[in-house]
Amino acid sequence: MEKCGILALFERTFGSSEGVEVFFAPGRVNLIGEHTDYNGGHVLPCALTFGTYIAAKKRTDGTVRCYSDNFPESGVIPFELETMENDPRHGWANYPKGVVKLFRENGLPVDSGFDMVVHGDMPSGAGLSSSASVEMATAIMLSSLFSLGLEDEAGRVGIALLCKDVENRFIGVNSGIMDQFAVALGRAGTALFLDCATLERRYVPLELGEYEIVVMNTNKSRALVESKYNERRSECDRALADLQKSGARIGSLGGLSPEEFEDMADAVADPVCRRRARHAVFENARVLSAVSALESGKIDEFGRLLNESHVSLQFDYETTGRELDCLAELSWQSGECLGARMTGAGFGGSALAIVRSDGVDAFARFVGERYRRYIGYDCSFFRSVAGDGARPI
Repeated sequence: MEKCGILALFERTFGSSEGVEVFFAPGRVNLIGEHTDYNGGHVLPCALTFGTYIAAKKRTDGTVRCYSDNFPESGVIPFELETMENDPRHGWANYPKGVVKLFRENGLPVDSGFDMVVHGDMPSGAGLSSSASVEMATAIMLSSLFSLGLEDEAGRVGIALLCKDVENRFIGVNSGIMDQFAVALGRAGTALFLDCATLERRYVPLELGEYEIVVMNTNKSRALVESKYNERRSECDRALADLQKSGARIGSLGGLSPEEFEDMADAVADPVCRRRARHAVFENARVLSAVSALESGKIDEFGRLLNESHVSLQFDYETTGRELDCLAELSWQSGECLGARMTGAGFGGSALAIVRSDGVDAFARFVGERYRRYIGYDCSFFRSVAGDGARPI
């Protein structure tokens, strides 16, 4: 949707688009490093070129009115600045509501209401971080509307951390920092190599030669709060506690190398928790190897690491499921694909594949026809490049 489209939506919803400002925040795809962010490890996401558009205008009272044309059945959702609680009836609007609430709790002067309309051009529940996209678009919008000066890199880091708190404290998902950082700090043509323990980061050129990223949506939606995401985090916390009791001087699972973990794995009493920890440790090492492979132009090696990541997520972390496994295995069978894996939290959502650019159509036919035959409904394909982070338009 272009700027004129979101302005037209605002005018249809609220009567006039005079004085309205427009903002965009991308979705993200995590290339590798799944479920490592809240385990103090490394991740390698990139921002996408599709995401969330917001048009907004300040009001003179304390009322906020929200409308999304992705959820037209919800109509205009109003709430007051003084009474902002997570309300299941408000659905998607709890995300911008949570951002406003935490801005105010952190002393950022959002001192009047506003009207806003939202349009997202990526599928909700596809594992491409539509929630972080809405949060960061709202945060950038608030910074501009209320002259808070948070658009520079330091400001973006601050509001990314705040939006993570929205997920954790207001929405109820014990997520890490990856999604918000990727959406806030994405840079076209690059992936963001982030140490989630220290927040040290650098950009890695995403130069895939004759290959490109294809995102495959299972079209099996999942609500993250209702999934087993929080359960996985709890299992990792229990594994970490056992390792610390056995003498490991670490603050997170990301502090262990694969070799160190293998030496002390038996200290984790619960075999399920042991498998969860094994994934977190080995996945962290795969991120480091993947960065090295990209920087040295070893795209074949990068693809192999994606395959290993999916197998670990399937058997050690158990976050894939029939649909994601089907997409990955069909991708591996295609002669056009170097590697594929689930991306995002799992339990539905999307997978990604590294596909020869001149073979994307053949790849989509091969995978799509067989997926429909095995699963019973269609998957969707998106050609993707790395884009810039949240910004005014």
